[in-house]
Amino acid sequence: MMLKLWKWYQNCLAVHPVKTQVISSGILWGLGDIAAQSISHSTAKHRLHISDADKEFKVNWKRVAITSMFGFGFVGPLGHFWYENLDKLIRLKLRMQPNSVRFVATKVAMDGLIFGPVDLLVFFSYMGFSNGKSASQVKEDLKRDFIPALVLEGGAWPVMQIVNFRYLPVRYQLLYVNAFCLLDSAFLSWLEQQEDAPWKQWFTSFITSLKNKEGEGS
Repeated sequence: MMLKLWKWYQNCLAVHPVKTQVISSGILWGLGDIAAQSISHSTAKHRLHISDADKEFKVNWKRVAITSMFGFGFVGPLGHFWYENLDKLIRLKLRMQPNSVRFVATKVAMDGLIFGPVDLLVFFSYMGFSNGKSASQVKEDLKRDFIPALVLEGGAWPVMQIVNFRYLPVRYQLLYVNAFCLLDSAFLSWLEQQEDAPWKQWFTSFITSLKNKEGEGS
């Protein structure tokens, strides 16, 4: 069954590469948001001591649709062209040997420094505006969520991308990323739902203290 499904996916990827990447991204980001809602419900139940009558978990399908559209409209199409062109840039323009240490390291660095921050910036902005927040509210949410997400993801994604860029053909790299996006979308959705959690406030105060030290030093 899994082998047939894999062959079917390969055929779809060969015939309709962009459409296949877009649809798979949308589905996985939607599933990730359902997981995030479940995790948030479970943690809130224990943290806030919700009564037995309120324990039943109900999926917010509107939120799932909004998050899924992020996969459909941004991660899928942009990811497809990003990985295709990133490979061509490093291979043809920078003339690095494919799968060499420099080749993989450059890919990981560019992915982490360019695609990663842009992905987070668009995600949090999109989620804020989609939920009816004003520009000022979205800006405040970005101040609260962007740095914690960037730091926490920065420790996991480079390791995952080393395997991706070293061993997988370019046409499968977004599929590999999308598989991890199931976890990543759950993490980002959960993080966005955490609002002003104490651990986020620690990140904010830490960054503020660093800026103050830099100001004193100059």
